[in-house]
Amino acid sequence: MKQSCLVGIVAGALLVAVPPGAALGQSAGTAGTQMGAGDSAARALGTVRLPRSVKANGEVLRAGRYQVRLTEQVAKPEAPGTQPNLERWVEFLQGGEVKGREVASIVPQEDIAKIAESGRVAPGASRVEMLKGDEFLRVWINRGGTHYLIHMPPG
Repeated sequence: MKQSCLVGIVAGALLVAVPPGAALGQSAGTAGTQMGAGDSAARALGTVRLPRSVKANGEVLRAGRYQVRLTEQVAKPEAPGTQPNLERWVEFLQGGEVKGREVASIVPQEDIAKIAESGRVAPGASRVEMLKGDEFLRVWINRGGTHYLIHMPPG
């Protein structure tokens, strides 16, 4: 009994001391994993060029080239009919500095045909396009067969 209690205490202490992601075989600073503002870890999705200014989370995000990274922060409140882990915040960075944040819809490969009407984005690629009579700019990133869709109104 004493041994199992001691094992539990040691295991709990180790979990507290392990940096986020390390339990999954990652370490802070590995490629594709960066610390996010207010998040335990963030994963780089790719680089996109926004052809015009848009509003990201109500703030203007100017036209330009941005690195996009997925945070661990789940979007709240949840949209009706969505799974909570499939709506997450992404950050747009320039020079390592967060310039804006917006919610991304995460769509597994097997579900993308139900959602996207236009041609698919190849794995490792991205597409930025205006939709609905210039009402929304869509950033579509395909990383490893998982699709990340970000919709923002013109700014």
